[in-house]
Amino acid sequence: MTWNRNTSVKPAGGQFDNHARAYDNITSTPLAAAMGAEIGGVDCTQASDAQIVEIQQALFHHKMIFFRDHGHMTHADHSAFSKRFGVFAEDAYSEGVPGFPEVQPVIKEADAQTGWVFGSGWHTDSPFLPEPPAISTLRSVEIPPFGGDTIWANCALAYSTLSETMQKMLADLRVHMSIRDVLAGAQEHGSVKDGVLGPLVAQKNKPVSEDMLKKINGAMHPLVRSHDVTGEKSLYCDGSYAVGIEGMKPEESAPLLQFLTGHITQPAFTCRLRWEAGMLVMWDNRLSVHQAFNDYDGYRREMYRTTIAGEKPQ
Repeated sequence: MTWNRNTSVKPAGGQFDNHARAYDNITSTPLAAAMGAEIGGVDCTQASDAQIVEIQQALFHHKMIFFRDHGHMTHADHSAFSKRFGVFAEDAYSEGVPGFPEVQPVIKEADAQTGWVFGSGWHTDSPFLPEPPAISTLRSVEIPPFGGDTIWANCALAYSTLSETMQKMLADLRVHMSIRDVLAGAQEHGSVKDGVLGPLVAQKNKPVSEDMLKKINGAMHPLVRSHDVTGEKSLYCDGSYAVGIEGMKPEESAPLLQFLTGHITQPAFTCRLRWEAGMLVMWDNRLSVHQAFNDYDGYRREMYRTTIAGEKPQ
């Protein structure tokens, strides 16, 4: 087979391992060869401690997991379930819903015409923070009849398929994560009607706040990080927040980051979820990146998310 020169790497072949594991208290059905799984046999509003342990094990194995038939879940239920995986993270974008500041609305109204929705572009959640969130959850309430999918990519699988020489070269590098380009993109293409990004768009041409300046300055993190629970190594960069590499000139870091982002997000390393109302999805930001699609103008999409605090990447 002849490979296109623009293709970053060849598919990983036998290195895929997203097989379902045996659990006593839940079921697991893989979504794709690279990552993702549907979890069954559990109501997350009444999950036992044993089920929570197995849900976490499944999350770390599959990188992204989802539950159907959770339309009965309330904000209180969502908050309580999320807390069983750790304390809530700082939210970089919104203030939450009344009574539950940790439950963040992600809503696009049917009349909102925008070129930039919250979640546009490949990213891991809020990596510009000194301690980025470890786990994110997203619950669907109202979805369009088609469109509005979310896609994830497996950063651990991407790392494992790099050559040993490339792995050694990346081992001690640190990536600069900043909100700079996302802020510029939202203000250039976004709409004030976007429920999450609207406040950023409204700040266009106004003085930059001290809090926003901190997010623009961002943080330096290992380009290859180790999972704090499993020890699994993964690439920690994306196409939205990774703006440079410590000690490198922009013209040096840009091609490397472009290669790594293309490598991570090649179709073979991804899974794609078509949402239904009443779904609950969890993903591990230490092991994956994701993006949302802006392809459902004219339809309302109502979601709610929580984020669980993480550690300083190592």
